[in-house]
Amino acid sequence: MLSFNVRGENIEVTDAIRSYVEKRISKLNKYFEEPQDSIAHVNLKVYPADKTAKVEVTIPLPYLVLRAEETSPDMYASVDLVTDKLERQIRKYKTKINRKSREKGIKDFELTGPANGAVDVPEPEEEQPKDELEVVRTKRVSLKPMDSEEAILQMDMLGHNFFIFEDAETNGTSIVYRRRDGRYGLIETDE
Repeated sequence: MLSFNVRGENIEVTDAIRSYVEKRISKLNKYFEEPQDSIAHVNLKVYPADKTAKVEVTIPLPYLVLRAEETSPDMYASVDLVTDKLERQIRKYKTKINRKSREKGIKDFELTGPANGAVDVPEPEEEQPKDELEVVRTKRVSLKPMDSEEAILQMDMLGHNFFIFEDAETNGTSIVYRRRDGRYGLIETDE
């Protein structure tokens, strides 16, 4: 069962808004074979200048991190749009994993298991002079064994430009990344 952490920026999160968010996002529970004890982080933002409402949802799950955001003139419409986007992500992920599992002779995939290897990439801040190389954020990750196709799917769902994972065939650390031409690259380490 998902629990919720609903925050508002430039908006007071009323009981009606909280109830609507929880009701809509709880629809995602039907996609999980086992109840998930995850927290859905929901951030509601209102931009008074252009009269729009943005809804960001992040749900860390054992095998993937679901993340979506939508902006529209209506807060409730944004919640509906972001829920639809999350449903599409789950269906796409499960379809691809189940197809790969059938090819390998494994039963249907369940969205349960060890922590994923998602990397949260911070937005770049002000450009620093090149002689001031400073690490501004450190994050430890637990790498999940997978193949490069699954890593690309994870990267795309997170909206990142790269993804670090443990290659299931070689047991080595690998990185997939999005190239400037829109295609994907793979970096493998020598063991």
